[in-house]
Amino acid sequence: MELSTAAWVVHDTRLMGCVLLAIASIIVLISATKLPPFLSILIGTFIAGVGAGLPPEEVARAFSKGAGAILGEAGIIIALGAMLGALMAESGAADRIATTLLGLGKGKSLPWVMALVAMVIGLPLFFEVGLVMMVPIIFVMAKRSNQPLLKIAIPALAGMTTLHALMPPHPGPLIAVGALHADLGLTMLLGFCLAVPAVILAGPIYGNWLSKRLHVDEPADIGALFSAPPKAPRQPSFGVSLLIILLPV
Repeated sequence: MELSTAAWVVHDTRLMGCVLLAIASIIVLISATKLPPFLSILIGTFIAGVGAGLPPEEVARAFSKGAGAILGEAGIIIALGAMLGALMAESGAADRIATTLLGLGKGKSLPWVMALVAMVIGLPLFFEVGLVMMVPIIFVMAKRSNQPLLKIAIPALAGMTTLHALMPPHPGPLIAVGALHADLGLTMLLGFCLAVPAVILAGPIYGNWLSKRLHVDEPADIGALFSAPPKAPRQPSFGVSLLIILLPV
């Protein structure tokens, strides 16, 4: 019993080391060597897989299967989300939500409001789904508040990313709960306790710091869509506009 436990600990340590080495390699390849992210992730996958003892052909097969499934699902979500975003922009729903949120938070408090809204939306939704829901609001809020795009977008991204990584019912935390036989309720409680300071640091605080040092212009086509006046004769109410976002939930 003791020998099997010791063997498992050694193997587990090796796996963790391979994962950390792969992540570090991806970061260095993207940031230092300017290698395209897809190639960097591919190289990192082989570092982790081969280091863990898998044959290279098995690593390639697993990467192909996993990437294909993710891209297939994401493609459909992005296409439907783009349609929903256009409907929100042209109907005035995005503008109505932006107006209401601007009333709740102005100036320095606006990024904090965006982080809170993103956490509420990101709790039940996958990151990519929440992102396509938030895109119209992010662009309209940045335009209406006359603030840098990164100052509005980073808090929203931080709110959704953190909950997706730490909180059930998202797949990563659920897989960890099942693999480690952890308590689901305790995992949610601890995940929330970790998520709040993480969102604060990676959201409003980092977004404010980054927006002063890096200027990002909105894409021309998207900017034209979300800055154009609504084509509908009158704007929908805030409740109806919010319902449009919550319908996919």
